Amino acid sequence: MGVLWLRRGSRSLVRTKAVLQDSRPSIYSKPPRHHIGAGQSFFIMSVFAVAMLAPAGWILHHLPAYRQRSRPDPQDLNPKT
Repeated sequence: MGVLWLRRGSRSLVRTKAVLQDSRPSIYSKPPRHHIGAGQSFFIMSVFAVAMLAPAGWILHHLPAYRQRSRPDPQDLNPKT
């Protein structure tokens, strides 16, 4: 029984090794083909920051209005027919 388990384990190791060998050609050690300048990097990082912070800023800005809004009655949410 132990030998059968060992053979299954060695097969999975061989498959794992084959997958790792297949993924290695996608790693490049050469310089980039297209140089990205400082202006482009700054623009992209600014867009990313705005995309992440704008929704949080909107919620924080409107938080007093959310607090003043009255809560609906539970009876209004679930009307009995």
